[in-house]
Amino acid sequence: MAADLFAAAAEERLQSRAPLAARLRPRTLDEVVGQRDLLGPGRSLRALIEGDRLSSVILWGPPGTGKTTIARLIAGATDKAFEPMSAVNAGVKDVREVVERARNRLGERGQGTILFLDEVHRFNKTQQDALLPHVEDGLLVLVGATTENPYFSLTSALLSRSTLFRLEPLEPADLRALMERALADPTRGLGGEGLAIDDDAIDHLADRSEGDARHALTSLEVAAALTAEAGAPTITLEYAEAALAMRALRYGDDEHYDVVSAFIKSIRGSDVDAGLYWLARMLEAGEDARFIARRLVILASEDVGMADPNALPLATAAAHAVEYVGLPEAQLNLAHAVVYLATAPKSNSTTVALGAAMADARDQPSGAVPAHLRDSHYPGAQHLGHGEGYVYPHDTPEGWVPQQYRPEETIEAVYYRPTGRGADVDRRPGVGTTREDDDERG
Repeated sequence: MAADLFAAAAEERLQSRAPLAARLRPRTLDEVVGQRDLLGPGRSLRALIEGDRLSSVILWGPPGTGKTTIARLIAGATDKAFEPMSAVNAGVKDVREVVERARNRLGERGQGTILFLDEVHRFNKTQQDALLPHVEDGLLVLVGATTENPYFSLTSALLSRSTLFRLEPLEPADLRALMERALADPTRGLGGEGLAIDDDAIDHLADRSEGDARHALTSLEVAAALTAEAGAPTITLEYAEAALAMRALRYGDDEHYDVVSAFIKSIRGSDVDAGLYWLARMLEAGEDARFIARRLVILASEDVGMADPNALPLATAAAHAVEYVGLPEAQLNLAHAVVYLATAPKSNSTTVALGAAMADARDQPSGAVPAHLRDSHYPGAQHLGHGEGYVYPHDTPEGWVPQQYRPEETIEAVYYRPTGRGADVDRRPGVGTTREDDDERG
């Protein structure tokens, strides 16, 4: 109960002033922590900003890596007018208004315009297309900030007219230096509160902030508030852990693609524990369980395939269970499928076979259907020779008869090549049962 009271008092204390991350935002390029490859002395982005020679750029990076900070520094360094806008609540109408002001500004006093578009990935294709002509003709210099992979979220036309700068997560040493600056600064930081911090506490905050400066400073501010409310002189590991616990698991839009990729590759690699970890990570972050189930159904055929034909019905059953049972109980069904698929033998022979067959269907001449396979059930078909020579397999003792089932153009192609793993062996009549036998047939 006492811990809850301290937390409530700390929250009230925090709400009474601007967040530490906002107060401590760098005012010069030299104050920026991290991103040395872009903003170090003589580096490309720094040179463009200091020389006011910036053309349209896209700043791509995780939260808390300095995208908005860089945009504000550009605003302070340029002679151009600076128009900030968030794609979260802006639309085509807002873009048109910015364009009109930019055109008037250029015509009246020859001044250019920089448009800072935060969360640029939130603009749909129509909105991006409305922006494109004005970026293309130089009326607007676009500075876009995004946490999502721009190759997924931005049109190729807009990307091709912009320089892409990728911002990396900050190193723990950078985050520690930033927090030490905050604790020492008496005007913008926490220096006026007279608090010290244990080494293990600041190291813990730096390690657990995932390269996010904003999160590190927010956690430090919460830890400081908890410490002050308790009347303690030093931020200890206990207060640091309590501050971190008040923050929900981060799962950014861009991270979605990386986590899903790790999930699939872990199961494909038969690492069941890694598969379960990434499943838990997605569930904790609120990922759509139906999306996870669909990925498992695809993987069952793509990566397990004929090595275990039961993988597909099991994955499909898990997908059905998600719809039928729902969360949170369906977490168990998804975990069941992950364990089964990760521990199943693996074969991509079906995937490879379909790819090869589709390549022939696309690239080879469209061969005629052999006459004996053509439909012979309509009047006049037999007169055309359709169906003539066809042997019904069930009429033979073996239930199989060697006859041509493909056009002449693909008669020699072999698409399905079993791996020999698990149940993925060649069961075709008259054919050997190993991949080596298949290779010998050419």
